[in-house]
Amino acid sequence: MLHPQSRNLIALIDSRGIPPMHTMEPSDARIFYRERRGLTQPVPPEVASVRDLKIDGPCGAIALRIYHPTGADVASVLPALVYFHGGGWVVGDLDTHDTLCRELANGAGCVVVSVDYRLAPEHPFPAALDDAIAATQWVRAHAAELQIDARRLAVGGDSAGGNLAAVVAIAARDSGDQAIAFQLLIYPATDLNCASLSYVENGEGYLLTREMMAYYIAQYVPDAAQRNDWRASPLMHPDLSNLPPALVLTAGFDPLRDEGAAYARRLTESGNEASHVCFERQIHGFILMGLVLSEARTAVALCAAELKRALAVSL
Repeated sequence: MLHPQSRNLIALIDSRGIPPMHTMEPSDARIFYRERRGLTQPVPPEVASVRDLKIDGPCGAIALRIYHPTGADVASVLPALVYFHGGGWVVGDLDTHDTLCRELANGAGCVVVSVDYRLAPEHPFPAALDDAIAATQWVRAHAAELQIDARRLAVGGDSAGGNLAAVVAIAARDSGDQAIAFQLLIYPATDLNCASLSYVENGEGYLLTREMMAYYIAQYVPDAAQRNDWRASPLMHPDLSNLPPALVLTAGFDPLRDEGAAYARRLTESGNEASHVCFERQIHGFILMGLVLSEARTAVALCAAELKRALAVSL
């Protein structure tokens, strides 16, 4: 059964006639997504420090936002999470996921580096991925000046960001770089063919629809032939062995539910340490909605606890 709080939220959105984001121009959808966050997100918690900076990327500057957790000694060298926001590779930015990054930093006692990667359709595949890889490499290379322990570097993200995090972990392995210590994959997109049963069961009526996902994928990977490229669909990689430990979190009323579960299963079958937790009564995107969905706060606490546990001991 859908959680009553989620049911009420969907009913409220329907009653107000709020248009789906995929019916808007991308520029308008980005503004809408950013401005509506105050309706469902908690008040951003205080952290020890927040710093915005720009680094050189493969095709221009990449904006980063770096969070240090409360209670950290100014001289402490901490583990870190490089975080990629969700939004279908089309919307989302440093501000839309600011609260979640603060919550994870404080809850896990780690530095969080949020990445403002390039968005589609202006910058289609593999632009977002190229930026995600470049940002992760930069954080590792500059770990000392950031007071980060490069041996305890995690990647993570939600939805499209979970897709990027999973691919970054594979790319790091394939390049011979084993510096990724953990991957936090929150309802990740892992198969852009959209053929799983959850697309049938949850394709309408739960905010993220089958039609909306088709739109996002078409913007990000307009060449349908590329959607089987493992860099777009990490579930398609023939070898998922020797990857970092993972937490894969899914939602029961999410079109992406089954591909997230399938990815966790493949990780385990390939010999990796992988946990899968499904919030059976929840919808896609719920982890950002802690102001109105109590299970979002539970999910954030779980993610932070797993990050803290996984990064407690150096590799």
